[in-house]
Amino acid sequence: MIPYSLLDLAPVPEGSTIGDALANTLDLARHAENLGYNRYWLAEHHNMPGISSAATSVLIGQVAARTSSMRVGSGGVMLPNHAPLVIAEQFGTLATLFPDRIDLGVGRAPGTDMATTRALRRTLDDGAGFPHDVMELIGYLDDAPADAPVRAVPGSGTRVPVWILGSSLYGAQLAAHLGLPYAFASHFAPAALDQALEIYRQTFQPSGYLKAPCFMLAINVFAGQTDDEGRFLKTSVQQSFANLRSGRPGLLPRPASDPETLIEPAMMNVVNEALACSATGSPETVKRELSALIARYKPDEVILAGQIHDHDARKQSFEIAAKALNGGA
Repeated sequence: MIPYSLLDLAPVPEGSTIGDALANTLDLARHAENLGYNRYWLAEHHNMPGISSAATSVLIGQVAARTSSMRVGSGGVMLPNHAPLVIAEQFGTLATLFPDRIDLGVGRAPGTDMATTRALRRTLDDGAGFPHDVMELIGYLDDAPADAPVRAVPGSGTRVPVWILGSSLYGAQLAAHLGLPYAFASHFAPAALDQALEIYRQTFQPSGYLKAPCFMLAINVFAGQTDDEGRFLKTSVQQSFANLRSGRPGLLPRPASDPETLIEPAMMNVVNEALACSATGSPETVKRELSALIARYKPDEVILAGQIHDHDARKQSFEIAAKALNGGA
């Protein structure tokens, strides 16, 4: 059985509040642990009305405190927004409070617009400094030399596992060069998946952190009792993507029985291409589609995403997916 994990953006559905969204995340995390999910990752986004996981490390701590065995981490922290020392201290603190349960996935995108990037007090660049930042971060989490002028306290010696996240060839090349595990954002940008995975596996260099490639595949899941119900649940994220690509980010929309009347055909094509790495429908359909994606890409682990408007329906969707990955129908 392949390990399966869960990616949560702490979505804020229409008709609810940020407080509701955060409470839903804590409830979903407990549910996921009971269902056998291996990891529970949260993602950093800023200035997004429909996503409440901006203070990622804070929310990771809350999830870890309410669960007991599942790994909890970032999918990911957008490292260009932060000084590596600060992230090392935050995740070093988490790893000290919750030993051997914390993951640190990092990406090089800002996770927001340029105006918000400036408000984060970070200089704008093209990501050229990302490899240096990753190495600096790892250095703070490793055992510090006796003469180190700067130490992460807490952080030094915790050796929190660092994952490289990406949706392009750049992240694959960097993860392979550094000998780190790699997670591809195929749940919203699958275009370069095949090429990135080939590069990562063929050019991987063993390191003190990892002896062989370790690849995590991100898959959307919209599971219901019937195919029609799964497709209906998916319409919320279809609308959300269309709104975002049109420059109108907002709360997670209610599902629609006729999304084609709300989204123009050209935009719907763009949305469906972005969501191509998905399993949608009844338990039988979801099991078949998950199995096909796993057989094609042969990941070491899958991480499931699923922005569904109704919280109970979202919990049911992840439950159906867990049963499918455990061999059930």
